[in-house]
Amino acid sequence: MKYLALLSVLTLSACSSVPHKIEMSQSTAANMNLIALTEQSAPKGVAGTYQFHIKAAGAQGSWLYLNTETDYRDRRSITVSIQPNVVAELQSKYGQPADTFFIDKTIEVTGEAKRVTIDFMSRGRVTNKYYYQTHIAVSSIKQLRVIES
Repeated sequence: MKYLALLSVLTLSACSSVPHKIEMSQSTAANMNLIALTEQSAPKGVAGTYQFHIKAAGAQGSWLYLNTETDYRDRRSITVSIQPNVVAELQSKYGQPADTFFIDKTIEVTGEAKRVTIDFMSRGRVTNKYYYQTHIAVSSIKQLRVIES
């Protein structure tokens, strides 16, 4: 029954030219469906509330990235990118570094999932090679909550 509802949403949303808003729960199939929706909607995003099991985290500068796969380059991975001010708030709220706190937890995030282009770099310069990732930007602590530890 759950899959029938999801299939209905996907079918109906494919017929629409307005931005999609969906709710999706955690699973590899749900992640792949979301990735497909972001590809179809590009360059626009897909607004919604999503649940993900976080397997890995990484930082670049003061930004935090939570990933649904251990390899963030994995085609099936969805990345939750968290702004530096929110990273500090999360650390204060949970009493430990956010990059370790979220590992092996299920989170709910509200935002816009978008396909982003990631350029390959060589010797500090952008090459003409790239790949795509699906990101959900978090600019407020209100967008993110732990639903299962």
